[in-house]
Parts: sequence; structure tokens; C-alpha cells
Amino acid sequence: MSEAYERERQNNSRLDELAGKVSALRGITIDIYDNARDQGVIDSSTNAFSSFSNSLQGSAGRLTRMAQQGNKVAILKLAAIIIAVVLVLYWIGGWVFRSKAA
Repeated sequence: MSEAYERERQNNSRLDELAGKVSALRGITIDIYDNARDQGVIDSSTNAFSSFSNSLQGSAGRLTRMAQQGNKVAILKLAAIIIAVVLVLYWIGGWVFRSKAA
């Protein structure tokens, strides 16, 4: 009788150990899934920024070619774009640094 009780206790102990290992494995699997999903978001963001960069380079190249041809309207457009970008960056910089100081 005592031997059967001892085996039952050992079985319960091993079952508890196994349940702990399964729980740990489940946690690791969920962490791997979350990490893979985050990597997918990073990859998609990288692709979006890459395509935006290519588009911006193409636009800058076209504006530069128009300015080199001596087209007065193109030169004024280029100057207006540069001024607008500087003003927007100045406004954003002032907004960011003002909110940090407050």
C-alpha cells in the first residue's frame, strides 16, 4: 500500500514538473510569435521609408534638372519648396523643444 502511495506521489510530482515545462514552452512560443510579428512591422516600415526616399530623390532630381535648364518658374518653385521645408522644420523644432522644456 505504501509503495503505491509513493508511486502516486512521484507521478503527481512529475506531472507538476511537466505542466511547468509546458507552460514555459507556451510562453516562449508566444514571445517568438510576438517578436516575429514586430519584425514584420519593422520590415514594412523600412519598405515604406525606402520607397518614400526613392520618390523624394526622383522629385529632387527633376527639380534640379529644371533649375539647370534656366527655367525661371522652376527656380522659383525650387526656392519656395526649400523655404517651406526650412520653415516647417523650424516650426516642428520649436514645438518639440518647447514641449520638452515645459
